[in-house]
Amino acid sequence: MANINYKNFTLGIEEEYMVVDPETKELKSHNQKIVTEGHKVIKDKVKAEMHQAVVEVGTDICQNIDEAFNDVSVLRKTISGIAGDLGLWVAASGTHPFSHWESQLITDHIRYNEIVNELQEAARSNLIFGLHVHVGMETREMANHIANSTRYFLPHIFALSTNSPFWEGRSTGYKSFRTKVFDKFPRTGIPETFDSIEAYDKYIKLLVKTNCIDNAKKIWWDLRVHPFFNTVEFRICDVPMTVHETIAIAALFQGICAKIYKLQSQNLNFIQYSRALINENKWRASRYGIDGRMIDFGKEEESNTRVLIYELLDFI
Repeated sequence: MANINYKNFTLGIEEEYMVVDPETKELKSHNQKIVTEGHKVIKDKVKAEMHQAVVEVGTDICQNIDEAFNDVSVLRKTISGIAGDLGLWVAASGTHPFSHWESQLITDHIRYNEIVNELQEAARSNLIFGLHVHVGMETREMANHIANSTRYFLPHIFALSTNSPFWEGRSTGYKSFRTKVFDKFPRTGIPETFDSIEAYDKYIKLLVKTNCIDNAKKIWWDLRVHPFFNTVEFRICDVPMTVHETIAIAALFQGICAKIYKLQSQNLNFIQYSRALINENKWRASRYGIDGRMIDFGKEEESNTRVLIYELLDFI
């Protein structure tokens, strides 16, 4: 068996936070003042988002989960401090429980203006907050192989993150309504498999050539081979409320990637299920979180979601 260097599976974590008025607890458009002040302290680790009531932070490339924990902890503390100095709060959840998107302002930036112009109401109403985890890969070909195989596990980890049951003051009945809001965008959800990285690149080139997209960052799937970095980017989860939850989820994604890599090095493969089947489990995760039941496709039967998650831990 080939030697496996698990240090290749570096981590990068991005979190989207809501900006809140401390008095009313409503979302607060703030013309990205937090970003402006944040650049003075943490440089490009803080970014504006399409809505002014959203601020995004991203870690450095972290060599291990301990580095990721420290980086996320510092970023959360720093952004909270900057917001406090501006008379604002930041908070973490997949959706705001009662604010209405209609009253929130769009960041004046050419990219966001283009998205709103193209997607209209779908873009303006997309006031949601997610977690993105990048796991480093040796090659883009390996990234494609691992992305194909890890699709199966997306609903399981998504179920662990679900924390957005409320939307515009209503209980939606879903554990995560964030994903239902995002479904209005094109090129979202569980991706298909690609036979090779060349096939994936050909797909991207076709979309660009036919004016579907102007660059590959407008592929908004639940996971994707990143267009510019040698990473698999997991995008399915609600942003967790605590640092420990974020790090636990990141560690799971990292562990799954390492496991698939190990199997491949032993000339073994994890079965690749269809998008249609995986979507059944994603819907169940969105509706019921960890309190429901998912389909074990190998056994062709339903099983308690918690049991399947424990089996995932054993698999890793």
